[in-house]
Amino acid sequence: MSADTTPRPGRFITLEGGEGAGKSTQARLLAERLRSLGHECVVTREPGGSPVAEALREVILSGVAAPLGPSAETVLFTAARIVHMAQTIMPALARGAFVVCDRFTDSTRVYQGALGKVDPKLIEAMEEIAVRDRGPDLTLMLDLPAKTGLARAAARRADGAVDRFEAEGLAYHEGLRSAFLAIARAEPGRCRVVDAAQGPEEVAASIWAAVEDRLGPIAQKAATS
Repeated sequence: MSADTTPRPGRFITLEGGEGAGKSTQARLLAERLRSLGHECVVTREPGGSPVAEALREVILSGVAAPLGPSAETVLFTAARIVHMAQTIMPALARGAFVVCDRFTDSTRVYQGALGKVDPKLIEAMEEIAVRDRGPDLTLMLDLPAKTGLARAAARRADGAVDRFEAEGLAYHEGLRSAFLAIARAEPGRCRVVDAAQGPEEVAASIWAAVEDRLGPIAQKAATS
């Protein structure tokens, strides 16, 4: 009897948290581990993840759109997300790949919603338009004190340049941390909080434990036949 070649459904993992939490590093390490087990893994980010969305990323993070207000930023993020979903995320999931994304809808809920005071109904409507019923299977909330995260973010910048959100003050970033943790408490089935104050290897181990706990056998070695 021939082997079943029908792709297993893909799995969608997002990493969230404040500035300097190590999301990009941990996304890379998680992808490397999944690939070592024989899985296809697409690493992407928001805003961005496709040519059009990357162009919108430059507009958003440069601060050019900031004078338009958080509601306008929400619309720009949504436009980028629509393209990202259509061109990168959904095709990868359809062929059975893992998708590991550095930031997703929770960042919009926090930055524009909780901190920007955008009407929750607008946030929900924009999320419905962009994501519909294909949200993350697992969200990893990388948590650490805001002061530590800002120091890490500053250390990684060779040219000293800061983006639109990194330039905000400490109180703002403490608010971000609180808002991310509130989402994790509200959605424990989807979210796992990871102590990002640990070293990179320890954080990666905590993340893998969360992946195995949430996704179970699918995170194990891919079938070879």
